[in-house]
Amino acid sequence: MSICINPNCPKPNNTNTQLFCSSCSSELLLAGRYRVTRQLGSGGFAKTYEVSDRNGPPKVLKVLTNNHPKYVELFQREAEILSRLEHQGIPRVEPDAYFTFLPRQGQTLHCLVMEKIYGMDLQQYLHMRESPIDQKLALQWLIQLAHILREVHNHNFFHRDIKPSNIMLRADGPLVLIDFGTAREISGSFVVKQAAGQITGVMSAGYTPPEQLNGQSVPQSDFFALGRTFVYLLTGKDPNHFYDPYTDELHWRNEASELLPEFADFIDRLMARFPNQRPQTAEVVLHQLIEIESSLSTTTEKHSQAKVLTNSPQPTSGQRSSLATSPTVQTNSANALWNSSKPVSSSKAPLVPSQLEQNFISRCQKELAQLIGPMSSILCKRILNQNPTISAQEFVETLANRIPDHKQAEQFRRRLLY
Repeated sequence: MSICINPNCPKPNNTNTQLFCSSCSSELLLAGRYRVTRQLGSGGFAKTYEVSDRNGPPKVLKVLTNNHPKYVELFQREAEILSRLEHQGIPRVEPDAYFTFLPRQGQTLHCLVMEKIYGMDLQQYLHMRESPIDQKLALQWLIQLAHILREVHNHNFFHRDIKPSNIMLRADGPLVLIDFGTAREISGSFVVKQAAGQITGVMSAGYTPPEQLNGQSVPQSDFFALGRTFVYLLTGKDPNHFYDPYTDELHWRNEASELLPEFADFIDRLMARFPNQRPQTAEVVLHQLIEIESSLSTTTEKHSQAKVLTNSPQPTSGQRSSLATSPTVQTNSANALWNSSKPVSSSKAPLVPSQLEQNFISRCQKELAQLIGPMSSILCKRILNQNPTISAQEFVETLANRIPDHKQAEQFRRRLLY
């Protein structure tokens, strides 16, 4: 099947062997390489198609359906931004991915070809799941999205339309932030235009922060929308369901009562009324998330250990006597279960496992810092404290699993283990 994208074509379906549409005579081989195989979706301003590419795997073609100058500007900006960003969590586009196409007896069509993401968006995912996500998955996803936003913000862009339907879940697990059509570059001209009211407003009910509704969006606006997104994911309900107009706050926490208080506090900080009350950078967001993850790991570990102690059979009177006089057995019994979550004195165990040399640990931390930033030192210390007998290979593997980009993670392993 080869589909004609001329919006006025009465019979767009053609065979794969045709170069021109049999109905309207428009070209079917776009940009000399793409052939449209099926329509994927249609929105207010664009249609999306799956295309075969003679130079590679199938891709997605986005075609603008409204040629108003403002929409053309937004469309071209999306193409430019995506071509400048390179991250596993952002759809890949090639330098020549944007092009125009002139069908027979029709207006110019603006086209953008990008990576095809196999999976579904988080709104679809929650609908199919039929229940909210738990805090462990929420924390993993937030860390992934914070890495993506760090990449976006470090290139002086911000997204402006984060919401569940604009986050894709790949079939193999990682998240992808999509729809950069409303993203903006932070520049002097942007500030001037925004002050003059010349910036196009973007509004997604329940997710758009107050300052953006007033035409004053900033990078921290992305954090507000991120917080609202996770209220939805953790409760299964639209954020507006919890909105109190008298306090201008969301009363959502009773719907996610299993959350650690510090995790719920963090999400509330993301959604603070004013941008200066929210985390100021994606780096700060990542740092706080890793601290919360450490608290969650400790809480889970203590809960598991307490359960083991509760369910353990009680010793007989003879066994009690034996345990009381045997320091070796006593050390290996219940008290030892708590050692990983208790601070240990230097006389009992070193802070750094003896089998891992300090030079090796420092090298791992330095390599990791180049990929995830300053929180690498916190991550290394936490892993070593929680796993005092960890081997070098296990240490590297644990660190590599925290690197969002699979290719970078594999390079990290090879540099340190081979």
